[in-house]
Amino acid sequence: MKKLITIICIALAIVSCKKDTEKKDIDVEEEITEPRAFKEVEIGMLLRDSILNVRAIEILEKDEMLYGNASGGYGSYSYDSDRNSYWITPPYNINIDSLKFNFRAVSNTDNAAFFLSIGSPAYLVKQGASGKKIVYQENHEKAFYDSIDFWNNQEGIAIGDPTENCMSIIITRDGGETWNKLSCDVLPKTKEGEAAFAASDTNIAIVGDNTWVATGGKASRILFSPDKGKTWEVFETPIVQGKETTGIYSLDFYDDKNGFAIGGDYTKAGDSTANKIRTQDGGKTWQLVAQNQSPGYRSCVQYIPGRDAKELVAVGFKGIDYSNNAGESWTHLSDEGFYTLRFINDSVAYAGGSKRIAKLTFR
Repeated sequence: MKKLITIICIALAIVSCKKDTEKKDIDVEEEITEPRAFKEVEIGMLLRDSILNVRAIEILEKDEMLYGNASGGYGSYSYDSDRNSYWITPPYNINIDSLKFNFRAVSNTDNAAFFLSIGSPAYLVKQGASGKKIVYQENHEKAFYDSIDFWNNQEGIAIGDPTENCMSIIITRDGGETWNKLSCDVLPKTKEGEAAFAASDTNIAIVGDNTWVATGGKASRILFSPDKGKTWEVFETPIVQGKETTGIYSLDFYDDKNGFAIGGDYTKAGDSTANKIRTQDGGKTWQLVAQNQSPGYRSCVQYIPGRDAKELVAVGFKGIDYSNNAGESWTHLSDEGFYTLRFINDSVAYAGGSKRIAKLTFR
């Protein structure tokens, strides 16, 4: 992308980035089944700032990245052709009618980037070449949206806590220009105290037309749609639940069969009781793994691409952990805390956290 010095350049760079929802846009030469055994992670700080609180990262073109900030700003890490180097921008605040935003979810299409703010009123901001605007607003006192993703350039989904007796799900079919909230008539009914967590923008997983949504709280389940949000069913999970702070905080799928979810209770971060689950049948059934083994609470888990659903990395404010056997056991690599991460290839990821954005290289 072109150098990002002014916000106009940032906007042009954002809309030039392509989103491949069939497979993650990552640099993987071929599928490798022989597991590795990473022993360390090199943490290269890209940006430190006291105002940074990053829970949302979107990979753009291979090794370029867009992030959202809890203080209502966004920035990017991209190639600067004039400098012949990479350039990271501090968060640029989106100013619309003096409104206050807290961006914990970010996604993009070929034509625009989308920033989802938590709290009520709920705001979804579209940033494109022609500027920025609010494309969805919800004033319900219980409105609280957690995560956003796109199936393709025209169709996308965002999910949030229930305002009635079902999860809040909004969908666009016109490239993000308009969003419509699904009726509870077409969604599974929530249980008492069931909601979701805006911890890492990983409540939604998409593979092709298949979509999985993780809930948490007093009940923690998986909502599944095989047809891009037209029909839904719900699956139970054995993850720890029963309190407002328990359940699934993060979900990822490697393909349409293999998925992993992690969470726990952030108020008891060291507790590893029933906080890691795995599916091998597309989310219909889930099994506990690494029961009573570290790591405890983590806010984000991601499959490492090109590793046959064997290798995963989990991060949280208590550190970074790695598994090379589909989550059966884990190696603690670092005490450095992050909220979220996304891989750009099979050994490098970007991570966001409190006062920091970093490049993680696994060895």
